[in-house]
Order: sequence, then structure tokens, then C-alpha cells
Amino acid sequence: MKKKDYQKLNDYNLTMLTDFYEITMANGYFNSENHDKEACFDVFFRRVPDGGGFAIMAGLEQVIAYMKRLQFMEEDIEYLRSKKMFSDDFLEYLKNFEFSCDVWSVPEGYPIFPYEPVMIVKGPLIQAQFVETFILMQFNHQSLIATKSNRIVRSAQGRPVMEFGTRRAQGADAAVYGARAAYIAGCVGTACTIADRNHFVPALGTMAHSWIQSFESEYEAFKTYTAIYPQNATLLIDTYNVLKSGLPNAIKVFKELKPEKMGVRLDSGDITYLTKECRRILDEEGLQDCSIVISNSLDEYIIRDVIQEGAQIDSFGVGERLITARSEPVFGGVYKLSGIGKGDNLEPRMKISENVEKITNPGFKKLVRFFSKETGKAMADLIMLRDEALPDGSPYEIFDPNAVWKRKLLENYEVKELLVQIFDKGRLVYEEPDIEDIKKTCREQIDTLWGEMLRFENPQTYYVDLSQNLWDLKHELLKKHGSDNL
Repeated sequence: MKKKDYQKLNDYNLTMLTDFYEITMANGYFNSENHDKEACFDVFFRRVPDGGGFAIMAGLEQVIAYMKRLQFMEEDIEYLRSKKMFSDDFLEYLKNFEFSCDVWSVPEGYPIFPYEPVMIVKGPLIQAQFVETFILMQFNHQSLIATKSNRIVRSAQGRPVMEFGTRRAQGADAAVYGARAAYIAGCVGTACTIADRNHFVPALGTMAHSWIQSFESEYEAFKTYTAIYPQNATLLIDTYNVLKSGLPNAIKVFKELKPEKMGVRLDSGDITYLTKECRRILDEEGLQDCSIVISNSLDEYIIRDVIQEGAQIDSFGVGERLITARSEPVFGGVYKLSGIGKGDNLEPRMKISENVEKITNPGFKKLVRFFSKETGKAMADLIMLRDEALPDGSPYEIFDPNAVWKRKLLENYEVKELLVQIFDKGRLVYEEPDIEDIKKTCREQIDTLWGEMLRFENPQTYYVDLSQNLWDLKHELLKKHGSDNL
């Protein structure tokens, strides 16, 4: 079976993977005056995890696959009928359901920022509402893991980072799609084999402590493994005693068998001390080409600290704190109605709350990013109404989103629209990139950010502003609803 054929095994229908209220609302829309209305929904998030300066867009590929296969099967209809809540006409409508929305999205791998629309769904109200759950599930999970993984990759300062979290992931899909997101964000591979088979994320790994324990001696275990895998013999040396037995036995085997590539891995102990000693001894033995790999409950802070302490590490395997984003395991993306009506005549809608951060931006919008012509660096993002003309290159004033009295005058810039069309009336019009292209995009786009934004603590705030027309519309609606004091 060819590699790509394996993907078909996972192309099963996930239409019913939804919150139940999506179906109760759909039935309600169908049996009310909203039956033939169209709507526009925005996907956005409110806060970057871990206090970071940016997040990474991920999960679009799985959203596309879901939308391409939206179809209610006979067993779905019978299940819904058994609930005795839904009209026969509505169930008949579901039998002939065809996705016909327009969808725009920021491509995977791009840095994204709070409150800006990273995906827009526009079309029949019932359909645009229904896809909410799956979009948020994929966007929230993969963007979370991609964002965390990139922090870890950056902390390694150019050293390879492997995703080793499969056995600690919260379920099968979390392991597979977490591996995909981690690879997009800069990891070099994964321990998850099926992520390689289905999503082309390189599978990596050598041995567990049980391999060593299953032999009569550590030396025999190392020698057997190296003889079988001379192209990449990385030996786990902390089963018994790193410096008294593990490293000496590894050195003995390497000198005897001379593998093409050799390494030692530590999964416990004082990382800084042990790697310094291992490096010193390996070099003294003439094994300067032997690499040192570290694993065991690592995150960006531990990696940063041991490097600062002078640890001698060539690559890292990071598991549970990456695959679960343990320090902050919720991304918080939301899906909010921004317009409703018929055809192109959408009446803007917004959610108003006493919590200012929960007030949404109304209308059918687009998102643009300013890049400096001089440096190529990202300067700011601007959320605009869909029918507004793009900034024409003349000086443009942007306000700090967290302190509106702070202003930045943008000059000598070029503007790029970030939202690209994915579906046109339910027809896929987007040429999906392969995972290597997405990974390259992520690396290139993060390189457009200033170094001050890459700090783990107190990163520089990136400006995301509203156009004057969108600002005016938002405040008109606030005033209309008696909330002009917010």
C-alpha cells in the first residue's frame, strides 16, 4: 500500500462530532423565521497561552477534511429521530444536507494574535452555526500545541527537539494531531508512528529501559542493538548507573562496532552535571561525533536553564509538557456571530458584555498585516470591514490594543491580506500545502517577528487595531444597545 493510501483509512465521517446544542439550534432555525437567513461567524482567541507574544495558527487541514465530508448518514437521522425533539421536515432536510458556505482562514503556520479573526465562515445560518464545534476543537487543540512546541523549540537555540509525548497524550487524536502541530511549529519528528504514516511527521525513537533489562548485561543489550541498527545507534545509558556502567559500556560497543552514527541518551538525573561529564569522557575517548540526547519532563524553562548552565546537549526529546501543554492546557478560541441577513446584505451583530474582553467586533471583516519594506518585519495587524480599501502606502496610524493612547505611525510598508479563501459556496478552492510547506511557512513567518516579541516573559506587545470604520461601527452598536459607557 502506498503511503498516501493510508490516509483514506482515516477519512471517516465526523458530522455528529458536535455539541448537541448545535443540532437543537439548527432545528430551531429551520422551524422559525431564521430558516433562510445567512450569517457570518468569526473564529478568534482572547489571550496567548503562557503570557507569550503570539500564537501559531494550526488545525486548518482537519477542518477542511471535515467540511468536505459533512453528511448525515441514515443512522444519524434515526438517532436524532429517537430523541423525539426534532421535526420530520428538519430531519428530511438533514438527509439532503450539502455544505455550501464560504470560508476564509489564516493559513497554518502563521503567527496570530488575540481578537483578530483567524477564520471566517459565511453562509446559510444553519450550516455556519453547525460547524462551530469541530472548528474550535481542531483550532484550539492544534494551535495550543503548536504554540507551546515553538516556545520549546526556540528555547533549544537551534538544537533539534523531538516530540515524545504519545503515551501521555489525552487520547489518540490528541497524540496524532499534537504530533502534527508540534512538527509544524519546529520539532524535527515524533515518537508517534501513526503520525508518520498518516501525516508524514518523521517517526523517531530507539529503545526503552526494558530493552536493557531484558538482556543478561547492559553491554550485551548495547552491542545487540548497535549491531542491528548501525546506521543510528543511540543508547539509553541511565538504566543502572550513567558514569560507572552506562557510558563505559556504550563507549566499549561504539569502539568495537563503529556504527555510522552514535549517540547516548539520558532520561534522568542531573542533566547539567551528567552531560558535562559524558561530553568530557566521550571526547577523551576520541568519540567527539557521539551525540548526547536528553529527555524526561522537559519544557522551555528547563531547557533554557540547563543550556545557560553549560549543559552539553545535542538534542532534546520532550514529552508530557509539550503534548498536553501542561503549563496552560486551554487555548480559549471562540466562534462568534458577526452578521446576519440575506445575501450580501448582512446586518452587523456583536456580543456585548460587562467583561470588556468579551465584547466582539461586528461585521463581515478582513485581516491585513503591515510589513516593513526596509526590514521585512511585521509591524502591525489591522482588522477592517470587508468592503474597505486597503491602506495605500501613505502614513497610517495604529493604536496599541491595550493602551489606546499609545500610537505608532506606519511608513514605508507593504500590506498583505491574511485571510485566504478556503471554500466558495461549499467548493474547496484552496490548494492545500503539504506539511513540509506548512513547517517552512511557520519558520519564515516567525522570522518576520521582532526578537522582543519572542521573549518568554513580558514580550513586546504587537499592535492589532481596528480600522476607523470598524471602530465607528462598533461604538454605534454599543451606543444603540445602551452600553456606550463600556
